[in-house]
Amino acid sequence: MSDSEQKVVRSDAEWRTVLTAQQYHVLREKGTERPFTGVLTENRETGGYHCAGCGALLFASDAKFDSHCGWPSFTIPAGSRAVEEHEDMSFGMRRVEVTCARCGGHLGHVFPDGPHPTGLRYCINSASLTFSRANV
Repeated sequence: MSDSEQKVVRSDAEWRTVLTAQQYHVLREKGTERPFTGVLTENRETGGYHCAGCGALLFASDAKFDSHCGWPSFTIPAGSRAVEEHEDMSFGMRRVEVTCARCGGHLGHVFPDGPHPTGLRYCINSASLTFSRANV
């Protein structure tokens, strides 16, 4: 297993020291930010979107699209093992939760209403991400 695939395990106290209050709420408590408030929602730069908890690359900018839902949206993760999906029955509905495969942090949800070629919309909280510009 490479360093980038090593699971990141921290205590609750450790997570609180490395994350902002908003990041902690989203990543560790499965919270969400209000729509259209995230700093990466309108980002159009070329680069990579990483987990704010552990730094794992989750999504590439070429997979990002404007879904007008208020959160950053992507058609596909950066790699087949970047994220994990889990059934979420909260709020009286069936959804599919998306978590970081490396640290287990809550990212958002995936819906089957995205554009071609995948038909998927990974609706991800901006607070769960960091962005690194590509060296162009």
